[in-house]
Amino acid sequence: MRTFLSGLLGAVSPTARFRHACRLLEHEGRSAQGFALLGRLARDGMVAAQYQVARAYLEGNGVPRSPVEGVHWMHMAACAGHVEGCFSLALMLLVDPPDHRGADGLLPVALPDGIDQWPDPVAATQWARRAAEGGLPDAQALYGYLLATGPHPVRDPQAARMWCERAARAGCPQGDLGLAVAHLSAPDQLPGTDPDAVAALIRAADSGLPTAQYMLGLLHERGWGLPADRAQAEQWYARAAAQGVRPAQARYGALLLEEGADRPRNVMTAETWLRRAGLAGDREAAALLGDLHARGEAALPGDHEAVMWYRRAADRDHAVACRMLALLYRHGRGVAADPAQARHWLKRAAELGDVAAMTDLAAALVAQGQDARSTPDTPLPDFMPAARAGDPVAAFNLAVSLHDGVGMVADPVQAASWMGRAARAGVVNAEYWYGRMLLEGDGVPMDVARARHWLERAARHGLADACVVAAQLCLEGKGGPRDHAGALALYQRAAHMGRAEAMFSLGALYGGGHDLPPDRTRALHWFMRGAEAGNALSQFMLGRYLVKGLAGPVDRVRARYWLEQAAAHGVRGARDELDRMTRADEHAGS
Repeated sequence: MRTFLSGLLGAVSPTARFRHACRLLEHEGRSAQGFALLGRLARDGMVAAQYQVARAYLEGNGVPRSPVEGVHWMHMAACAGHVEGCFSLALMLLVDPPDHRGADGLLPVALPDGIDQWPDPVAATQWARRAAEGGLPDAQALYGYLLATGPHPVRDPQAARMWCERAARAGCPQGDLGLAVAHLSAPDQLPGTDPDAVAALIRAADSGLPTAQYMLGLLHERGWGLPADRAQAEQWYARAAAQGVRPAQARYGALLLEEGADRPRNVMTAETWLRRAGLAGDREAAALLGDLHARGEAALPGDHEAVMWYRRAADRDHAVACRMLALLYRHGRGVAADPAQARHWLKRAAELGDVAAMTDLAAALVAQGQDARSTPDTPLPDFMPAARAGDPVAAFNLAVSLHDGVGMVADPVQAASWMGRAARAGVVNAEYWYGRMLLEGDGVPMDVARARHWLERAARHGLADACVVAAQLCLEGKGGPRDHAGALALYQRAAHMGRAEAMFSLGALYGGGHDLPPDRTRALHWFMRGAEAGNALSQFMLGRYLVKGLAGPVDRVRARYWLEQAAAHGVRGARDELDRMTRADEHAGS
């Protein structure tokens, strides 16, 4: 009888009713009945029931889904000290509601008492602390993570490590991940220098945490604490990408675009992963997709697609994408040509620090010339503050603006001063410009020796214009000794970069009369290259070589063609040569 009464009383105790309600809630056909029982217990003050009611509202289990009510009951359970309630509330307060519509995209329009804003990472940290102190390993890992990477008022690197270690010892993979994150986010440590953190990251990745897998791929790709291993990086990125980690999808796609030691590029698969990441908002992936379409490498390439992807990346302040979008607008590729839009995106790229855009912008300012000066209302970048702060590229652009009077009064002396600063800081275009200014006495006393120094320096850095000018100085022995071999090397570099005048000069050097052994076969080769590139003097010399058979058989038909091309470009000697050919042909026919 005592046993019977004890069982009867137990069946109607709050704890027993709570267990019974939870069982009903999990039963598909009786979940509403279970929720009703839990609701009564929650209103009577049972903390565990309050937590379960919150979950039911948030998940729509046994009751229509209501984030408003879910937050209300979760906050009530957390305030009463429910450990999992504290942890859940911390997670909820870290979510940035899309379109400001509240948790999971649906409002809390009226926040519960004690919650002043949403999201609130500082408040989330405090709730995570209460759950961590309650012994919940997942909460310990979250608390450690927030102490390592959260808002500055709550950061505590030493405490972060302690809590993550505690979670890891309890067998929580997120604790291992937190250890790695705390190490990687430490400002006084290089990534990968803590072997314990690297080992923790490997454990977290092996346990299946996709964020850890992405981070491990990053360490392998960059050689941080692990041997640089592209294949390993690719494998870890692939695993994380398959679980939806957006930056892993972007990096995996980028690696697939590269030529591997043991495999070719896989553009089709790369495009698939980049598209997923790009549609999810990854700006690097969007920029790479723009490149694929602009270069005609995508599965269905198109300039309009390039514009779309570059714009996605540019709208997220991707500097290179801004510059490429400017280029498409300038040339009317995939979109109607629009100089104003081209200038807008080029300026934006320069503001974001893209060095090539800054150089392009300076060139555009020069090209505008009188147009920019005649329209003073046209907004132009102000390079002065950044130049004064020591930015060498800004100094170069300021010098260009001062030199040509674009957006300000022309001042050649100040232009030369700023150009010299930029050149000494290693801006290649500035090295070339400064060399030309010294060569011509433009804003600075003429100094051919120093001019040659700066032009040769820019040439060594691969600037084709500098190669051509420096080669001419070497050829003529200006600013230093005559150096025909050096001139030859500089012209070859410029020719390989497509400079037609350098091709002509190579032909002339190999043709004889210089401090080099003549080689007319090579001379013919370079005259032909220059002629095909549109250089009129190359066309003239090629015609002469062919009409006289200077490096092979005579070919009067081709000779006449190239001489006519040169004559059309205004080379007077070509017209004289054609006249001689005509007289010779008439004499032979008589």
